[in-house]
Amino acid sequence: MKNKLILICLLLISCKNPIKEYFENSYCIENTNIIDAKQGLETNMTIVISGNKIIRVEKAKDLRLSNKNIIYNGSGKYIIPGLWDSHVHFAFEKKLAGSMFNLFIAYGITSVRDTGGEINFLKDLKSKSKSNPDNYPRVKIAGPLIDGKHNVYNGNSVYFPPLSIRTASVVETEIKVNKLIKDGVDFLKAYEMLSPEQFEAITNIAKENGLKVTGHIPLSMDAISTSNMGLNSIEHLRNLEMSSTADTKGLLKLRRNALKNKNRIQGSDLRTSIHNSQRMSSIKKTDSAELKRVLNVLAKNETWQIPTLILYRGWAYKLYEDSEWKNTFEFLPVEIKEKWNNQIALISNQENKELQDFSNWSQSITKMMNKLDIKFMAGTDSPIGFQTPGYSLHNELEMFVNFGFTNLEALEAATYNPASYFNMEKDLGLIKVGQIADLVILSRNPLEDISNTKEIESVIKNGHLMNRKYLDSLLRDQI
Repeated sequence: MKNKLILICLLLISCKNPIKEYFENSYCIENTNIIDAKQGLETNMTIVISGNKIIRVEKAKDLRLSNKNIIYNGSGKYIIPGLWDSHVHFAFEKKLAGSMFNLFIAYGITSVRDTGGEINFLKDLKSKSKSNPDNYPRVKIAGPLIDGKHNVYNGNSVYFPPLSIRTASVVETEIKVNKLIKDGVDFLKAYEMLSPEQFEAITNIAKENGLKVTGHIPLSMDAISTSNMGLNSIEHLRNLEMSSTADTKGLLKLRRNALKNKNRIQGSDLRTSIHNSQRMSSIKKTDSAELKRVLNVLAKNETWQIPTLILYRGWAYKLYEDSEWKNTFEFLPVEIKEKWNNQIALISNQENKELQDFSNWSQSITKMMNKLDIKFMAGTDSPIGFQTPGYSLHNELEMFVNFGFTNLEALEAATYNPASYFNMEKDLGLIKVGQIADLVILSRNPLEDISNTKEIESVIKNGHLMNRKYLDSLLRDQI
C-alpha cells in the first residue's frame, strides 16, 4: 500500500512538472505563428531546427523546453517557408550576377529558377550555390533557351544578349538537348522559333529523362497542340492570345508563312514583326468560346503558369519610378544603378496604351486560370524591366493578390508549388518535420496584407539563421 502511494505521488508531481526537453546541437523558435500552403495559419507554435532540418513542430504548450536549449522568442512573429523566384536570368546582366545571391537572400528568396542563359556561366553559379548552401539561394537551371533556325537571343542585338542556342533541324535539336542534359540542367526551356517537329523532339527527350519543359508557345504552333505535346509550364502567358481568337487557324497559317523568313532578317526582328502583326489584334478579338477551350485543355493537362505580372505591369505603368522600387537601386552595384537610371530617363513619359492593354489582358487571363485551378508559380524575369533581384518577387505576390488570388494562394505560388514542380515537396515548401529549414521570419502577418512578406526580421537558409543586421549587411555589400 505504501509503495502504491509513493507511485501515485510521483505521477502527480510529474504531471505538474512535465519533463523539459533538451535538443543538442539545435535551436528552437518558441511561441511563434507559422503559415504554409497546406496548414494555413497555426498560432503559438514551437519549431526546433537541428542541422539543416526541422525536427519538431508542436504547439508551444505541448513542448516544454529546457533552459539548456538555444531559444529564440518568436512571439508576435510569422514564419513562412523560404520564397522562390521562379523566373530569373542571371546572365541577362552579367555584371549584376555576382550580387544577385546576396540580394535574393536579403529579401527572403531561398531558391531561384533560372530560365535561360549560357550553360557554363550558369553551371558555375549553380556550383557556387551548392558549395555554400547556408548562405546562397538554391539554383535550378534550364541552361540556354532552345530555339530554332532563326533564334532570337543570339547576341547580335544590343537588346538581346546571347541567352539561346540555335538549332536548325530536328537532329541538331536532339543533339544539343542531350548535351544540356549531360551538363546537368534541371529542366528545359523551349523557345518561340522552334518548328513543331523540333518542339516534339524536346518534349520526347524530356519525358525520357524525367525533366519538365517550360517555355513560350512556339509561333509555329497553337496553345492546345503545345500543351498536348508536353509543355509543362508557360512563361509570361506568351503567345496564348494568338490561340484564343475565332481565327486561330488562320493566324497560325500566317505565322508559319512568316517563319519561312524569305527576307532573311534577324530572328529577333522576325519575332517582333509577328508579334506586332498579331498580338494586340488577337487580344482585341478574343473569342470567349475559343479561350475557354484553350484554358480547359491547359487545366486538364496541368500546364502550369508563370505569368510575370509585375514585369508587364511595371513596364505599362512605369512602376519602376515608384520611390520604394527605385530606392532598391541603392543596393545595386554602382555601374548597374547608373545604367538603369540612365535608361529610365530616356523612356518617354507618354502613356503606352498597348502595353497597358496587354498588362490588363494578362491580369484577366490570370484570374480566369486561377478559377479553373490551374497551378501558378511566382516569377518576375528579374533583372529584366529594372527589377531588383529579390525585391521584385514581393511585388509579384502583390500582383497576384490584386488580381484575385487569396494571400495564401499567392504564398503557395512562391513556396510549395515551385518545390512540387521539381518533385521536392517532401523537402521544401512547407513547415513540417523532415523539411529542409529554409524559412523566413516576418514581423507582420502576410495573410492580413501580402505586402507584409517584405517585413523580414530573419532568414533561415539550410538551417542557418541570419538576423536583420546580417541581412542589411548583405544589401550594403553590393554597393
